[in-house]
Amino acid sequence: MSIREQLLANAPTSVGDMLRQRVEATPDKPAFMAPDGADGPNTWKSFTWRESSAIIDRLAAGLLARGLNYEERVAICSNTRLEWILLDLAIALAAGATTTVYPNTGAEEVDYILADSGTKILVAEDAKQLAKVVDDQQLTAQIHTIVVLDTEGVTLDDRVLSYEQLLKLGVGHLAEHPQAVEDSIASTNRDSLSTLIYTSGTTGRPKGVRLNHISWVYEGVGVQHLELLGEDDLHYLWLPLSHVFGKALIACQLSIGFCTAVDGRIDHIVQGLGEVNPTIMCGAPRIFEKVRGAVLTGNTGLKARISHWAFSVGYKTIDDRLAGRELKGLLAVQYKLADKLVFSKLKAKLGGRIKFMVSGAAKLSPQVQKWFYAAGILIVEGYGATETSAIAGVDHWRDPHLGTVGRQIPGIDAKVADDGELLLRGPIISPGYHNLPEQSAETFVDGWYHTGDIAEILPSGHIRITDRKKDLFKTSGGKFVAPQKVESAIQANIPYIAQSIAVGDGRKYVSALVVLDPTLLQKWADKRGIQGSYAELSQRPEIHASIERAMERVNAKLERWETVKKFAILDHELTVENSGVTANMKIRRGVVAERYADLVAKLYPQED
Repeated sequence: MSIREQLLANAPTSVGDMLRQRVEATPDKPAFMAPDGADGPNTWKSFTWRESSAIIDRLAAGLLARGLNYEERVAICSNTRLEWILLDLAIALAAGATTTVYPNTGAEEVDYILADSGTKILVAEDAKQLAKVVDDQQLTAQIHTIVVLDTEGVTLDDRVLSYEQLLKLGVGHLAEHPQAVEDSIASTNRDSLSTLIYTSGTTGRPKGVRLNHISWVYEGVGVQHLELLGEDDLHYLWLPLSHVFGKALIACQLSIGFCTAVDGRIDHIVQGLGEVNPTIMCGAPRIFEKVRGAVLTGNTGLKARISHWAFSVGYKTIDDRLAGRELKGLLAVQYKLADKLVFSKLKAKLGGRIKFMVSGAAKLSPQVQKWFYAAGILIVEGYGATETSAIAGVDHWRDPHLGTVGRQIPGIDAKVADDGELLLRGPIISPGYHNLPEQSAETFVDGWYHTGDIAEILPSGHIRITDRKKDLFKTSGGKFVAPQKVESAIQANIPYIAQSIAVGDGRKYVSALVVLDPTLLQKWADKRGIQGSYAELSQRPEIHASIERAMERVNAKLERWETVKKFAILDHELTVENSGVTANMKIRRGVVAERYADLVAKLYPQED
């Protein structure tokens, strides 16, 4: 019997069954923590699995009372918060399917997603999210119920309900139909539709990825088999739950049973870590880059010299620690002192109990990863896509291989095609795109998902991702350049840069468009008593000269044909509103290339 067959033999039949088994196993252990939402110090309320399950059942019954049928879609348009998770699980128990919508998505794209998915019930976080759909006549006919979490400024009626009203409906429905939720759970199986997650749409309209209950069930049992986490771990969750990574973490929680502290306010992460003291946090690379950038730019004078010395010591220990060798002699003494003076303070800002952190959603810079590891903080990389239910592979904290995304989770097949593209197969793979049979046939071939990523599988079985297949460009000298490698080097070596886009398109050399971090730029200006807007400050000649000097450090990390010869600083950020990035903050390369074509052309002399 294969490992996949073994895992499936004892796996739950659905997400609802996962929840029921978890509650039965550890009813009185903590399941979730949620803050009071205050701007100052938070008090965190804890909910056991038994308490959480009772709320979820009432929500599920409320959805059934509003007429939710098998596999009908319920869209959630909200920032990450505990209610998001409870409602998502309630939808699964009620045999519906969740459609996820990024809260920063514009009204036009929200309308498209809701219409394309066939959503019948909408959960809107507040009046702002409600305003995106309330006047759309097509959606008014299609969506019969809207549940609003924060009702300030919202008029409630027969169609628009509050979260509390939905709970109350559920209590009444269960009183009249005590078996309603159990019957709905029994009606679902591994092949029932669980979720429609829309891709970020970097190259056009977002595509609805169909994920069945088996996707989440197998994510749970597969990651549990790796023994990455245990029941007593505490996970700090701030990631957008509209993204597949956040959803997969909930599936893992159901299988393993650890507690999750939920707070989607990004500007509260550092505060929340100090209040909760978690053992694990997952994040996107930009979060780790910002932490490193704040340290590198925040110290001056003696503190800066001490920090520089400490990290120089930390880097010398990396090979020994990765090999599991005990530090000895002078290096051991120096590292202990470095930890006391510098590294312990950084660990304290992360809550003081972090065992390891996981980076996903994009490639993590090797320099950022080594910087944290030098300080005794391990960040392992995970790999996946919406089409793989997120976690297709993850590096293990017990035997980390920095620069790789680890091995695929047990029971998932991986191979590299002749053109270097990574292919994946297994129970976590989507059955296809919603309403897009031709694109499904192109992407899912003979059971294999074509990831679009260029990769290599090392002799150890660890996978190293190098770039996106479609993003590679060729210089006039015939060399292929991976833009993500160049961009990663830029942001790792120049903390002031928040966004970067490598451009080439057949030219002799690589150029780049960069966006500065507004907070760090303002700190630079305040320190010098300089007034001005972001647009004005970013174009100052001394800023350009500083970035130009720093670009030498970038180029030292790159091959000759990858080095950045010219760059331009944009006088504004790339945002969802100006279509520069997707809702999950990925660069829309096509849009950027077209919009700034004239600016890019100026980076290349006419004779080139």
